[in-house]
Amino acid sequence: MNALSNRNSIGSASNSDGTSDNTVPSQYKILTLTFNQDSTSLAMGTLKTYALYTISQDNKFDEIHDCAYDDVRIIERLFSSSLIALVSNQAPRKLKVCHFNKGTEICAYSFPNSILTVKLNRSRLVVCLEESIYIHNMRDMKVLHTIRDVPTNSDGLCALSSNDSNPYLAYPGSSITGEIQIFDTVNLKPGIMISAHESSLGAIAFDATGSIIATASNKGTVIRIHNVLDGSRLFEFRRGVRRVATIYSLAFSPDSMFLAASSNTGTIHIFRLMNQKEKPVEETSSWMGSFSRMLGDVAYYLPKQTSEVLTQDRAFATVHLQSAGTKTIIAMNILNKTLKLFVAGYDGVVCVYEINTHDGGECKKINQYLLFKMTQNSNERHNSIADNSTRIYSSNLLRKDSTASSLTNDKPLNDQTYDTAMGEPSYPQLPSLPLPPSHDDNE
Repeated sequence: MNALSNRNSIGSASNSDGTSDNTVPSQYKILTLTFNQDSTSLAMGTLKTYALYTISQDNKFDEIHDCAYDDVRIIERLFSSSLIALVSNQAPRKLKVCHFNKGTEICAYSFPNSILTVKLNRSRLVVCLEESIYIHNMRDMKVLHTIRDVPTNSDGLCALSSNDSNPYLAYPGSSITGEIQIFDTVNLKPGIMISAHESSLGAIAFDATGSIIATASNKGTVIRIHNVLDGSRLFEFRRGVRRVATIYSLAFSPDSMFLAASSNTGTIHIFRLMNQKEKPVEETSSWMGSFSRMLGDVAYYLPKQTSEVLTQDRAFATVHLQSAGTKTIIAMNILNKTLKLFVAGYDGVVCVYEINTHDGGECKKINQYLLFKMTQNSNERHNSIADNSTRIYSSNLLRKDSTASSLTNDKPLNDQTYDTAMGEPSYPQLPSLPLPPSHDDNE
């Protein structure tokens, strides 16, 4: 499963319309792809395995772990630690938290319904079901709070800030309109409700500071950025002229100066977060700058829908993918003092692009990797571990043990038991977090 640079060795795992390619064995079908919180690692789950990759300073994706595990539908890694959260399609109600370097299971929890999303930061583990959200303490994995009666959220849409000072959770406040509910995961109380879009939400993402949040509706035409504390709208961007698109992924740059959006159109749009006053003199004094100001003046007299189209900023930079329709996830990071865009596709191809932060335009592709290496050995996989020895995993490690009790609404927290090895030194010790400033409950 080593990353390769020649895609021809495996063919394509999906067609341009996103459908599966029957020439690829089913065990190589990707079920999930996720970048970690600081965009330094990529996790992949398939029908037969899960794998972890690190992103090096020379723009390479290096595989660090590969383990046989059936039907991995959710995998999340906590920063660059050895802690991962796993959910399998064979047991969609069970969450397992593991130490992948030592091959040990830290704990397991069973939930009343299928787990749709899992999010991690240094202090909290969040499990999102269709109509409820469970917040766990990272130190002992106990349930701290349950958010009940969540508006129907069949996609498990939510976002958790990775910032220690602003560890907020965001999830849809309505299943009809694009409202975002902000929740304080430290003080365990709801924050403000932000009215972001007229139609229901399609994608949400926090920046690295946890103080601003980007959203797109299920129409995918407009992307908005709001302040998390007061709900004020900071930026508004138009993705393109196509009427409707599905936004696959939103990602901020580490400095919160850029926002990238991938969709089923095959074009990745990168927007620059810059107010009119902050724009360079040459940009505001150019004929395009003058034209934009003229449109802003005219828009005042036009209907709201028309004026918004004229005044919304367009993409600063773009990437045109070869396989339009293939689902992608994206992330941005600064490597060697240059902003890079990572595009991981569900066809098993990962591309690295360099973003020209001064001039924008079409991004330059500098690397391409494959997440798969087709082999004849599909029953057993070898995994290198920390002490350079080799452990052979069986083709199915998923066990339906009964040690993890179900989480129910009427069961006291103190009675909740879970299968864990908390006394082992393998469990990561995480630092205490300062409490963020409290804010009023405006729900």
